[in-house]
Amino acid sequence: MAYCPKCGNKNEDSAEFCGKCGNNLKESKKDMEKECENRCDEDCAGGKRGPPVIWGIIVILFGLWILFEFVIKNTTLYETLPVWIQDFSFWWLIALVIAIAIILTGIRMLIKK
Repeated sequence: MAYCPKCGNKNEDSAEFCGKCGNNLKESKKDMEKECENRCDEDCAGGKRGPPVIWGIIVILFGLWILFEFVIKNTTLYETLPVWIQDFSFWWLIALVIAIAIILTGIRMLIKK
């Protein structure tokens, strides 16, 4: 038996249209199969990836760290910077962002299941 996704009426497997509401069962069946395949693709591939904003922030922080540690510290510009910038450590900031990304991923996994 095929059920109509619009009204829930039972129809024969060979029926092309719903006997109650006239909904096209063949198109509905294709849509349902496509949705099922998309869901399977997401689940089988580990689901959608984490928010790109978090990964973007991690990449930007990493780039700033490289710029500061290897470029600016080796120039005369470094001595003209305020002391708080000279003493600033990016490590705790990078660790903080990575920790938040991991925590948010864990929460998302718990909510999704």
